[in-house]
Amino acid sequence: MNKRMLVGLIGRNIGGSLSPALHEDAFAAAGMVGHYHLMDVSVLRDRTLKELLDAARAAGFAGVNVTHPFKEAVIALLDSLSPEAAEIGAVNTVVFDKEGRTTGHNTDRSGFRAAFQEELGEASVRGRSVLLLGAGGAGRAVAFALMDLGAGQIRMHDQDAARAHGLCKELGARSIVSKETADVAGIVNATPVGMKGYPGVPIDPGIVQSDQFVADVIYTPLETEFLAAARARGARGMGGAGMCVHQAAEAFRLFTGLEPDRQRLHRTFESAARRRDG
Repeated sequence: MNKRMLVGLIGRNIGGSLSPALHEDAFAAAGMVGHYHLMDVSVLRDRTLKELLDAARAAGFAGVNVTHPFKEAVIALLDSLSPEAAEIGAVNTVVFDKEGRTTGHNTDRSGFRAAFQEELGEASVRGRSVLLLGAGGAGRAVAFALMDLGAGQIRMHDQDAARAHGLCKELGARSIVSKETADVAGIVNATPVGMKGYPGVPIDPGIVQSDQFVADVIYTPLETEFLAAARARGARGMGGAGMCVHQAAEAFRLFTGLEPDRQRLHRTFESAARRRDG
Protein backbone atom coordinates (compact mmCIF):
# COMPACT_ATOMS: atom_id res chain seq x y z
CA MET A 1 0.00 0.00 0.00
CA ASN A 2 1.21 3.50 -0.82
CA LYS A 3 2.05 5.24 2.47
CA ARG A 4 1.94 8.69 0.88
CA MET A 5 -1.10 9.94 -0.96
CA LEU A 6 -2.53 13.06 -2.59
CA VAL A 7 -6.28 13.55 -3.01
CA GLY A 8 -8.48 16.60 -3.30
CA LEU A 9 -11.75 18.33 -4.08
CA ILE A 10 -12.86 20.23 -7.18
CA GLY A 11 -15.82 22.59 -6.83
CA ARG A 12 -17.04 26.14 -6.29
CA ASN A 13 -17.11 28.04 -2.96
CA ILE A 14 -15.40 25.17 -1.16
CA GLY A 15 -13.13 27.22 1.10
CA GLY A 16 -15.17 26.11 4.12
CA SER A 17 -15.05 22.42 3.24
CA LEU A 18 -14.23 20.07 6.10
CA SER A 19 -13.14 17.29 3.76
CA PRO A 20 -9.42 18.10 4.25
CA ALA A 21 -9.76 17.60 8.00
CA LEU A 22 -11.68 14.34 7.59
CA HIS A 23 -9.37 12.74 5.04
CA GLU A 24 -6.11 13.90 6.57
CA ASP A 25 -7.14 12.59 9.99
CA ALA A 26 -8.14 9.27 8.39
CA PHE A 27 -4.74 9.13 6.69
CA ALA A 28 -3.00 9.75 10.02
CA ALA A 29 -5.08 7.06 11.74
CA ALA A 30 -4.03 4.61 9.01
CA GLY A 31 -0.35 5.44 9.48
CA MET A 32 -0.20 7.25 6.15
CA VAL A 33 1.03 10.68 5.09
CA GLY A 34 -1.78 12.21 3.07
CA HIS A 35 -2.75 15.65 1.83
CA TYR A 36 -6.21 16.78 0.69
CA HIS A 37 -6.01 19.72 -1.70
CA LEU A 38 -8.87 22.13 -2.46
CA MET A 39 -9.28 23.25 -6.08
CA ASP A 40 -11.86 26.04 -5.88
CA VAL A 41 -13.01 27.44 -9.22
CA SER A 42 -14.34 30.54 -7.46
CA VAL A 43 -10.64 31.28 -6.82
CA LEU A 44 -9.09 29.53 -9.83
CA ARG A 45 -11.38 31.39 -12.20
CA ASP A 46 -9.38 30.68 -15.36
CA ARG A 47 -9.20 26.90 -14.83
CA THR A 48 -11.70 24.50 -16.37
CA LEU A 49 -12.90 21.25 -14.82
CA LYS A 50 -10.91 19.28 -17.40
CA GLU A 51 -7.75 21.24 -16.68
CA LEU A 52 -8.06 20.64 -12.94
CA LEU A 53 -8.77 16.95 -13.42
CA ASP A 54 -5.79 16.62 -15.77
CA ALA A 55 -3.55 18.54 -13.36
CA ALA A 56 -4.50 16.27 -10.46
CA ARG A 57 -3.76 13.19 -12.56
CA ALA A 58 -0.41 14.59 -13.71
CA ALA A 59 0.54 15.44 -10.12
CA GLY A 60 0.04 11.83 -9.05
CA PHE A 61 -3.21 12.21 -7.13
CA ALA A 62 -4.92 8.94 -6.12
CA GLY A 63 -8.22 10.63 -6.87
CA VAL A 64 -10.45 13.61 -6.29
CA ASN A 65 -13.86 14.38 -4.93
CA VAL A 66 -16.12 16.50 -7.13
CA THR A 67 -18.85 18.78 -5.84
CA HIS A 68 -21.21 21.53 -7.06
CA PRO A 69 -21.47 22.40 -9.90
CA PHE A 70 -19.55 19.54 -11.54
CA LYS A 71 -21.14 16.26 -10.40
CA GLU A 72 -22.86 15.68 -13.71
CA ALA A 73 -20.46 17.52 -16.02
CA VAL A 74 -17.47 15.43 -14.91
CA ILE A 75 -18.97 12.23 -16.34
CA ALA A 76 -18.07 13.15 -19.92
CA LEU A 77 -14.40 13.46 -18.90
CA LEU A 78 -14.05 10.01 -17.31
CA ASP A 79 -12.93 6.68 -18.71
CA SER A 80 -15.53 4.61 -16.83
CA LEU A 81 -18.24 4.71 -14.18
CA SER A 82 -19.13 2.38 -11.35
CA PRO A 83 -22.56 0.75 -11.84
CA GLU A 84 -24.03 2.94 -9.09
CA ALA A 85 -22.66 6.17 -10.53
CA ALA A 86 -24.02 5.19 -13.94
CA GLU A 87 -27.45 4.52 -12.45
CA ILE A 88 -27.52 7.81 -10.54
CA GLY A 89 -26.08 9.89 -13.37
CA ALA A 90 -23.81 11.87 -11.06
CA VAL A 91 -20.26 11.46 -9.72
CA ASN A 92 -18.69 12.85 -6.57
CA THR A 93 -15.56 10.68 -6.37
CA VAL A 94 -13.02 10.01 -9.12
CA VAL A 95 -10.30 7.40 -8.66
CA PHE A 96 -7.12 7.34 -10.78
CA ASP A 97 -5.53 3.94 -11.39
CA LYS A 98 -1.79 3.36 -11.92
CA GLU A 99 -2.15 4.01 -15.65
CA GLY A 100 -4.01 7.27 -15.03
CA ARG A 101 -7.40 5.92 -16.09
CA THR A 102 -10.34 7.51 -14.29
CA THR A 103 -13.34 5.79 -12.73
CA GLY A 104 -16.28 7.79 -11.39
CA HIS A 105 -18.14 6.73 -8.26
CA ASN A 106 -20.99 8.17 -6.21
CA THR A 107 -20.77 8.11 -2.41
CA ASP A 108 -23.47 10.75 -1.85
CA ARG A 109 -26.23 8.14 -2.11
CA SER A 110 -24.87 5.89 0.62
CA GLY A 111 -23.79 8.94 2.63
CA PHE A 112 -27.26 10.46 2.72
CA ARG A 113 -28.87 7.09 3.37
CA ALA A 114 -26.60 6.31 6.34
CA ALA A 115 -27.04 9.78 7.84
CA PHE A 116 -30.82 9.60 7.48
CA GLN A 117 -30.92 6.19 9.14
CA GLU A 118 -28.86 7.49 12.06
CA GLU A 119 -30.62 10.81 12.59
CA LEU A 120 -34.22 10.45 11.44
CA GLY A 121 -34.76 6.71 10.95
CA GLU A 122 -36.18 4.79 8.00
CA ALA A 123 -39.65 4.80 9.56
CA SER A 124 -39.76 8.56 8.94
CA VAL A 125 -40.03 7.98 5.20
CA ARG A 126 -40.98 4.35 4.55
CA GLY A 127 -44.15 4.20 2.46
CA ARG A 128 -44.63 7.97 2.66
CA SER A 129 -44.27 10.92 0.29
CA VAL A 130 -41.23 13.21 0.37
CA LEU A 131 -40.68 16.53 -1.39
CA LEU A 132 -37.18 16.69 -2.88
CA LEU A 133 -35.88 20.12 -3.86
CA GLY A 134 -33.24 19.91 -6.57
CA ALA A 135 -32.67 17.43 -9.39
CA GLY A 136 -29.00 18.21 -9.98
CA GLY A 137 -26.00 16.11 -8.96
CA ALA A 138 -26.79 16.01 -5.25
CA GLY A 139 -30.52 15.70 -5.85
CA ARG A 140 -30.05 12.68 -8.09
CA ALA A 141 -28.09 10.83 -5.39
CA VAL A 142 -30.59 11.79 -2.69
CA ALA A 143 -33.52 10.65 -4.84
CA PHE A 144 -32.02 7.17 -5.17
CA ALA A 145 -31.21 7.12 -1.45
CA LEU A 146 -34.84 7.96 -0.63
CA MET A 147 -35.92 5.09 -2.86
CA ASP A 148 -33.50 2.83 -0.95
CA LEU A 149 -35.11 4.00 2.30
CA GLY A 150 -38.53 2.95 1.04
CA ALA A 151 -40.15 6.30 0.24
CA GLY A 152 -43.61 5.71 -1.18
CA GLN A 153 -43.44 8.69 -3.50
CA ILE A 154 -40.82 11.31 -4.33
CA ARG A 155 -42.19 14.69 -5.36
CA MET A 156 -39.57 16.50 -7.37
CA HIS A 157 -39.17 20.26 -7.67
CA ASP A 158 -36.39 22.03 -9.54
CA GLN A 159 -36.16 25.47 -11.11
CA ASP A 160 -35.26 23.59 -14.30
CA ALA A 161 -38.54 21.78 -14.94
CA ALA A 162 -37.02 19.66 -17.72
CA ARG A 163 -34.37 18.39 -15.33
CA ALA A 164 -37.03 17.46 -12.77
CA HIS A 165 -39.09 15.64 -15.39
CA GLY A 166 -36.01 13.80 -16.62
CA LEU A 167 -35.12 12.49 -13.17
CA CYS A 168 -38.71 11.47 -12.48
CA LYS A 169 -38.74 9.50 -15.71
CA GLU A 170 -35.65 7.62 -14.57
CA LEU A 171 -37.06 6.94 -11.10
CA GLY A 172 -40.32 5.55 -12.46
CA ALA A 173 -43.82 5.39 -11.03
CA ARG A 174 -42.79 6.29 -7.48
CA SER A 175 -41.96 9.88 -8.48
CA ILE A 176 -43.82 12.90 -9.83
CA VAL A 177 -42.98 16.53 -10.58
CA SER A 178 -44.73 18.52 -7.86
CA LYS A 179 -43.96 20.93 -5.01
CA GLU A 180 -47.11 20.11 -3.05
CA THR A 181 -46.25 19.74 0.64
CA ALA A 182 -49.56 19.28 2.43
CA ASP A 183 -49.29 15.55 3.07
CA VAL A 184 -45.56 14.83 2.73
CA ALA A 185 -43.57 13.26 5.54
CA GLY A 186 -40.79 15.74 4.98
CA ILE A 187 -38.75 17.99 2.70
CA VAL A 188 -35.18 17.49 1.55
CA ASN A 189 -33.14 20.38 0.20
CA ALA A 190 -30.57 19.12 -2.31
CA THR A 191 -30.03 22.52 -3.96
CA PRO A 192 -27.08 24.80 -3.14
CA VAL A 193 -29.47 27.51 -1.89
CA GLY A 194 -28.51 28.32 1.68
CA MET A 195 -24.87 27.34 1.24
CA LYS A 196 -22.13 29.93 1.70
CA GLY A 197 -22.14 31.97 -1.49
CA TYR A 198 -25.75 31.00 -2.31
CA PRO A 199 -27.86 32.90 0.25
CA GLY A 200 -31.58 32.49 0.75
CA VAL A 201 -34.06 29.67 1.22
CA PRO A 202 -35.02 27.08 -1.43
CA ILE A 203 -38.74 27.24 -0.59
CA ASP A 204 -40.94 29.26 1.79
CA PRO A 205 -40.30 27.74 5.26
CA GLY A 206 -43.78 28.89 6.26
CA ILE A 207 -45.17 25.79 4.57
CA VAL A 208 -43.33 23.43 6.95
CA GLN A 209 -45.53 21.63 9.47
CA SER A 210 -44.49 20.52 12.95
CA ASP A 211 -45.12 16.84 12.14
CA GLN A 212 -42.72 16.87 9.19
CA PHE A 213 -38.95 16.52 8.93
CA VAL A 214 -36.62 18.79 6.99
CA ALA A 215 -33.24 17.56 5.78
CA ASP A 216 -30.56 19.67 4.13
CA VAL A 217 -27.47 18.32 2.36
CA ILE A 218 -25.58 21.57 3.07
CA TYR A 219 -23.07 21.72 5.94
CA THR A 220 -21.51 25.13 5.22
CA PRO A 221 -23.06 26.53 7.36
CA LEU A 222 -23.94 23.62 9.65
CA GLU A 223 -27.49 24.97 9.95
CA THR A 224 -28.96 26.80 6.98
CA GLU A 225 -31.58 29.52 7.28
CA PHE A 226 -34.14 27.08 5.89
CA LEU A 227 -33.30 24.36 8.41
CA ALA A 228 -33.32 26.80 11.34
CA ALA A 229 -36.72 28.15 10.28
CA ALA A 230 -38.10 24.61 9.98
CA ARG A 231 -36.88 23.70 13.46
CA ALA A 232 -38.48 26.89 14.80
CA ARG A 233 -41.80 25.61 13.42
CA GLY A 234 -41.40 22.37 15.37
CA ALA A 235 -40.16 20.15 12.54
CA ARG A 236 -37.42 17.60 13.08
CA GLY A 237 -34.27 18.57 11.25
CA MET A 238 -31.15 17.03 9.77
CA GLY A 239 -28.23 19.07 8.48
CA GLY A 240 -25.56 17.91 6.06
CA ALA A 241 -22.90 16.94 8.61
CA GLY A 242 -23.74 13.24 8.77
CA MET A 243 -23.93 12.90 5.00
CA CYS A 244 -20.54 14.62 4.71
CA VAL A 245 -18.94 12.17 7.14
CA HIS A 246 -20.40 9.04 5.58
CA GLN A 247 -19.69 10.01 1.98
CA ALA A 248 -16.12 10.92 2.98
CA ALA A 249 -15.65 7.55 4.68
CA GLU A 250 -16.69 5.72 1.52
CA ALA A 251 -14.54 7.99 -0.67
CA PHE A 252 -11.54 7.31 1.59
CA ARG A 253 -12.13 3.57 1.16
CA LEU A 254 -12.20 4.01 -2.62
CA PHE A 255 -8.97 6.05 -2.59
CA THR A 256 -7.03 3.77 -0.22
CA GLY A 257 -8.77 0.39 0.03
CA LEU A 258 -9.05 0.98 3.78
CA GLU A 259 -12.21 1.37 5.88
CA PRO A 260 -11.86 4.36 8.24
CA ASP A 261 -13.27 4.60 11.77
CA ARG A 262 -16.56 6.42 11.18
CA GLN A 263 -17.06 7.35 14.82
CA ARG A 264 -13.63 8.96 14.80
CA LEU A 265 -14.60 10.82 11.61
CA HIS A 266 -17.74 12.15 13.33
CA ARG A 267 -15.57 13.49 16.18
CA THR A 268 -13.08 14.95 13.70
CA PHE A 269 -15.90 16.68 11.83
CA GLU A 270 -17.29 18.20 15.03
CA SER A 271 -13.93 19.58 16.17
CA ALA A 272 -13.08 20.87 12.68
CA ALA A 273 -16.48 22.57 12.43
CA ARG A 274 -15.93 24.30 15.77
CA ARG A 275 -12.57 25.61 14.58
CA ARG A 276 -14.02 26.73 11.25
CA ASP A 277 -17.03 28.46 12.74
CA GLY A 278 -15.23 29.98 15.70
